[in-house]
Amino acid sequence: MRIAWAFTGAGHLLLESVESLEKMASQHEVTVMISRAGKEVLKMYGLYERVVKITGGYYRELALEKDQEFSFPITGRLSMGRYDLLVVSPATSNTIAKIVNGVADTLVTNAVAQAGKGAVKTLIVPVDMESGDVETVLPSKLELEECRNCQPCEAAASCSSDAIIPGTEINLLKCVGCGECQQACPFNAVSGGKIITIHMRQLDVENTHKLVHLEEVGVLRTPQDTWKHI
Repeated sequence: MRIAWAFTGAGHLLLESVESLEKMASQHEVTVMISRAGKEVLKMYGLYERVVKITGGYYRELALEKDQEFSFPITGRLSMGRYDLLVVSPATSNTIAKIVNGVADTLVTNAVAQAGKGAVKTLIVPVDMESGDVETVLPSKLELEECRNCQPCEAAASCSSDAIIPGTEINLLKCVGCGECQQACPFNAVSGGKIITIHMRQLDVENTHKLVHLEEVGVLRTPQDTWKHI
């Protein structure tokens, strides 16, 4: 099968999405499409290189939004029915809102629109499925209550990306999720993989429910559920 897998800028269900993608790419031709925010977040969680590793070759391309400009030429394959399936996982509430309102101004939303025109089945794994609270995992974080403001800061010295502002925060736009800072800090002031609880906005949940009314679109709870449709 030829499959297109699209990443948006969600951190929730991101690791599970990468793991499912890796498994799928070992058995099928997979083109990976990554939004601008998606690339940033994949790097924050230390997953970007894992995604890059499974790409390479015709219909196994890595398509970055910044390289596709505003016409997103690679999505033309979807309008011509060249793929058997499009997966969007994880899908942010921003992406969902655009899709249900017919807006196609990003690589991912344009891919969904073109898939509809080419009668290509689209499977979407939203991060906002139901009202209430959900647990999610954070990228690296500087825990100020544990920080001793050491001079010099060993965590900052270990960071090859210069992402740590000692005693203040981690610049996640520079962070590549390598975890070196966590090992370097003698006071455990840098956390990674911390679980927090976030509240789902009712507006986002309602938009997610609207997806079921779109032709050729299926809504899944987890990235692992994509295998049921192959």
